[in-house]
Amino acid sequence: MMVSTQTDQQKSKKFKAYAWLVLLSFGLMYLFFYNGRQNINLVMTQMADELNSTTAALGVVSSSLFWCYAFGQLINGRLGAFFGYKRFMIVGVVASAVLNVTLSFQSNITVIAILWGLNGFFQSMVWSNGLGVINKWWPSKKRGFATGFATFFSGMAQVTTYLSVLFCLQLNPEWGWRAAFRFPMIPLLLSLVAFIIFFKNAPEEAGLAPLQDDGETAVLENKLKEKGYLYPYKLLFSEPKVIVFCFISAIAGVGRYGLLTWVPTYFIEQHGMSIKDGIFSSILLPFGQACAMFIFPIITDRLFKGKREPMLVLAAVVTFCGMLVFPFIQNQIAASAMLFLLGVFAMVTGVIWTIAGDIGGKALSSTVIGIFDWAVYMGAAVQAVLFGFLKDRFGWTAIFVIIGVLYVVMLVLTFLARKMKTRNV
Repeated sequence: MMVSTQTDQQKSKKFKAYAWLVLLSFGLMYLFFYNGRQNINLVMTQMADELNSTTAALGVVSSSLFWCYAFGQLINGRLGAFFGYKRFMIVGVVASAVLNVTLSFQSNITVIAILWGLNGFFQSMVWSNGLGVINKWWPSKKRGFATGFATFFSGMAQVTTYLSVLFCLQLNPEWGWRAAFRFPMIPLLLSLVAFIIFFKNAPEEAGLAPLQDDGETAVLENKLKEKGYLYPYKLLFSEPKVIVFCFISAIAGVGRYGLLTWVPTYFIEQHGMSIKDGIFSSILLPFGQACAMFIFPIITDRLFKGKREPMLVLAAVVTFCGMLVFPFIQNQIAASAMLFLLGVFAMVTGVIWTIAGDIGGKALSSTVIGIFDWAVYMGAAVQAVLFGFLKDRFGWTAIFVIIGVLYVVMLVLTFLARKMKTRNV
């Protein structure tokens, strides 16, 4: 009996150690992953000048990544399970790095748009699959923490990209905007080494028993094995709550990427800053988003006892008020401080990924996350095109007012979602 108890304790300790290795190796890799995605936002003004293009045209280029990422997420959550999560994710990282470097040698706006779109598809092979695997290692009662921890790295990845691009522009100023697509790929590929060594698709790969979660059963997992590839989509899109959260996710995408895409350019054009100063003034935005990604899911676990909607309500109200005030702030320090506040409260995707885990559990979490991330990037794609034209025609204030109004819509949808229960998942 004593030997059995010691063996169970050893297995439990080993399980926890691997759970942390999976979480940390994924987080480290993702810390540099945005170097191949957010970099374009920081050099759009330079690109427009050298390529004799317009803000609206560069917005279309930026949106090509969002469109391809969105539809990639819709299918890649399932494809990762089919081909093997880890292998699938490695292909996405390597292909994204290659496409970034290739793009840096181009001068044709159409070719750049095509390459950037392809990059979006390969970038979409990582996030939902990574969180899906994490949910196999962390039980539902700790899902908010694990999801928040992973999404914190996602948020800090934006800060990392800002700093990486700044460093590269100073290191090789003669390369201009092209530097942003070359050197930042080096730390991304280096971080992949730790990911390859420590990331495990499931406890079984480490010789451990699957996670036993009292809140979830194997009934759905067995049912998925009997049904076809498209069955999870049929199941999930028949759930009204999933549909409502798709709209909430789309609004979150507009808020997150609307700010990330346009705020650096806003500081450069509206306040007459250099690219370096514009990036530096904007850095509190992604830092605030990173804080929200980590803290918000944990708050929903501990303060709200697993209820996620109250956090969305608070975020929507604060964001609406902040968006109405921001365009009228002329002081750089005050504007940067407001950006931090907006970065915190407009960033609700960390809560959304936790909700996806709650809905999908171990069996379907990667698919639900893929669907919600599809919706996030549909919103991101629309804003990239729409806001570019709005800015050219109506000025910067129109962008911030529209984002604020959309968060009011999110507030209404959140109250609607509170009363919904999933029927078949």
